[in-house]
Amino acid sequence: MIGEDVLDLKGQVALVTGAGQGAGRGIALMLARHNAGGVVVNDFVTERAEAVAAEIRELGVKAIGVQADVGDRASVQAMADRAAAELGTVTLLVNNAGMAGPTAAIGMDKLFWETDPAEWDRYFRTNVTGVLNCCHALLPGMVAQQRGRVVTIVSDSARIGEARLAVYAAAKAGAAGFVRSLAKETGRFGITSNAISLSSLQPPFEGEELERYLASDGVKAQLSRYVIRRYGQPDDVAALALFLCSDAASWITGQTYSLNGGYAILP
Repeated sequence: MIGEDVLDLKGQVALVTGAGQGAGRGIALMLARHNAGGVVVNDFVTERAEAVAAEIRELGVKAIGVQADVGDRASVQAMADRAAAELGTVTLLVNNAGMAGPTAAIGMDKLFWETDPAEWDRYFRTNVTGVLNCCHALLPGMVAQQRGRVVTIVSDSARIGEARLAVYAAAKAGAAGFVRSLAKETGRFGITSNAISLSSLQPPFEGEELERYLASDGVKAQLSRYVIRRYGQPDDVAALALFLCSDAASWITGQTYSLNGGYAILP
């Protein structure tokens, strides 16, 4: 049929972690606009999760906001149970929560041997353990349905290496390795597992603040390393996540897609 949406999600229920702002918010809204049957908006901050869920409900799509630290196994299981009870079985999981967990910021000022080992766990807790917890809680439902999509956000710092981000890069590389192994375990159940490898997204500044930021010498120098001379936007991430969640990507699994404006061009 002319005009048929090849990215139609056909009423499937989605869960997006870290979806209270930025790329996660963009992904949650994008899935809702393409016929998700319901969206679970997860965030560490209750108010952010609820605000995005309200935006989705305004689109006419069911949504719930759920506060949970993905690094906490019990919280993730409670979130999965609530999702199933209120919206139905989740068959679309986007592991977007990342960075350094609830604190969001990642340190770029220290060389590895200058870091405090006590700081390492926060990177692995969210970027690796959080992904494991969400997949462990939601995959049984996908297996029972014989369908599912797992999309995990990783980082180009893990693919090419980035000075002063060694621990963060290690955590994201761990998540990417898990994605590939999961693909081999779940494919026979109609479940795919892929990763999106990001470079820098534009900070959430607006108006004159954004203009000043983009005009700074440091930012201009950074953007000169990108073939496409701009930062990524939430909708850039959301579009690829939507594709990987859709039937259009049903024969793609175990892959990592760089979404980076040409920051790194890898084979």
